[in-house]
Amino acid sequence: MSVTETELAVVAEQLGREPRGVLEISYYSPDGVPGVVKTAPKLPDGTPFPTLYYLTDPRLTAEASRLEVAHVMKWMEARLAEDAELAADYRAAHEHYLAERNAIEDLGTDFSGGGMPDRVKCLHVLIAYALSEGPERFRLGTESVALAAEHGKLRGTAIPEDWPTVEELGIDPGQFDFSNAGVN
Repeated sequence: MSVTETELAVVAEQLGREPRGVLEISYYSPDGVPGVVKTAPKLPDGTPFPTLYYLTDPRLTAEASRLEVAHVMKWMEARLAEDAELAADYRAAHEHYLAERNAIEDLGTDFSGGGMPDRVKCLHVLIAYALSEGPERFRLGTESVALAAEHGKLRGTAIPEDWPTVEELGIDPGQFDFSNAGVN
């Protein structure tokens, strides 16, 4: 794992601050921009930082926020409570996330990120995780990215052209209220 000074400079510009604990760029957008960094479980000053995958591309972070405002998380969480297969998939994603992070450094905690394995707390984490690991890793991450691609019109720029679509996943984006989510 390594990251160049040039990559860190781009990430710093994206974040508006110096990035900390970056191990690698784990996802580049189709248009060549860093989109997700993999971070160390402990920052250089020793502060625990359990977020393994951190979203940096401003297009993606803005769209994750819009999806949150549109109540996508509530929709996902309600489905987790009703769908045992979806809940098992989400738990497996949580376990994989912990294993990946603990392989770098074990924080001695079972907290992963994004609310896993029981809640959907942060779409930024789910999108970062899914983009880093691919569309087959876990359903809610795949759906989050598909919704961002659709609503944000990010397919082919910030999100791969071949990412599963909302139509393929059986999601109706019209069920979400984007009226308070700001401008695309």
